[in-house]
Amino acid sequence: MSAGPGRWSSTLRAQVRAEVSAHRPGSPREQWSCRRTLRLMDWLADPFDEHADPTHVTGSAIVLDPEAQVLLHRHKRLRRWMQPGGHLDPGEHPAVAARRETAEETGVDAHHPGGGPTLVHVDVHEGPRGHVHLDLRYLLLAGRGAVPQPGPGESPEVAWFPGPRARTVGDASTTAAVHAALTTAPRGPR
Repeated sequence: MSAGPGRWSSTLRAQVRAEVSAHRPGSPREQWSCRRTLRLMDWLADPFDEHADPTHVTGSAIVLDPEAQVLLHRHKRLRRWMQPGGHLDPGEHPAVAARRETAEETGVDAHHPGGGPTLVHVDVHEGPRGHVHLDLRYLLLAGRGAVPQPGPGESPEVAWFPGPRARTVGDASTTAAVHAALTTAPRGPR
């Protein structure tokens, strides 16, 4: 799932494009975000390199535990509760970045569902430092009793929220992603 540093594999571009194209948006805003992401991915020379263009793809995760609690962290710059995620390493697939960022920012080792990465939400928004993020949000599952232990330099504010509460602490974009993950997640013990 990776290409060399500074290069953007046409195979990886095609994979991500197919994921976004196959995704079923849950709202008019998400539909707009999908269309905009697809258009910009075609236009940008390297849509995964945050240094190549201020508009780029990011990967984030809606992490659920077996009780359908949602893992959120209070972003240290933005000072709001949101899902873990961020910029991609060179050649990294957004689903891989979502898992890596979750481990780095929260200390929770979460995994993709058994069928592989599941794109649950797409959002285009302004990020810190004047960037525009084409954010691909994946469902990740954590084991029962997973204890957040954020890494050094990360926000120390990480918590599990019951699904209904998670929909009230984040902004509209986070709320929409949480709703999408809760309706997509497999049922039963994990």
